[in-house]
Amino acid sequence: MFTGIVQAVATLHRVTDHQGIRSFEIAFPDGFCRDIEIGASVAIDGVCLTVTEIVSTHILRFDVMLKSLQITTLNEVQATDTVNAERAAKDGAEIGGHPLSGHVDFCAQVIDVQHIEENYRIRIGVEPQWLRYIFPKGYIAINGASLTIADVDKKLGWFDVWLIPETRRMTTFELKQPGSKLNIEIERSTQVLVDTVRETLEENLGELLPALESLLEKNGISLQQLAKAKMDIN
Repeated sequence: MFTGIVQAVATLHRVTDHQGIRSFEIAFPDGFCRDIEIGASVAIDGVCLTVTEIVSTHILRFDVMLKSLQITTLNEVQATDTVNAERAAKDGAEIGGHPLSGHVDFCAQVIDVQHIEENYRIRIGVEPQWLRYIFPKGYIAINGASLTIADVDKKLGWFDVWLIPETRRMTTFELKQPGSKLNIEIERSTQVLVDTVRETLEENLGELLPALESLLEKNGISLQQLAKAKMDIN
């Protein structure tokens, strides 16, 4: 498990491919690798990876299989690129963000970046099937960082996050531009609740469910909003 609080910006030292496995040698800041062992978990841009070799006091090797490459941005990173890094949380650790599994759900693309003095906003485009889990003031993990969703436009297919100076200092987000791809992990309790509400309605309403959705839409409401309201009440 991870907390969503990025601990370091690391640099890709070497990338190699062999029989469908991509290996990354990643250089970390001083102290990050202290007491780490082979088999330990480290989140790299939000993807949970396993240490397969301790190359030096500050360089670790990770092997990534094809499936992870297909659904994350690790398929595109190259030597000298920088990434967000967090070591797995220890028992009793304070959860400064929200619990993350390190299992990325999908990649999304930056639509726009707005920088006004110390205010920094990133607008991110999302496919419709994932928007059902995204709500204003809800949590989301982007490249391994736990962030709060500011605004959502489900019709146009985007959501916004705003970054404080400390988050920008400790992460790679200021390097992102329109067109940049990001790893997204949905907040699990929200996903479970939304799916449970939908499955329950489908089971009880059957063919009437589309009619209910249409009626709610005319009133500016979605099934996902109803599920979110239930979550807030509970």
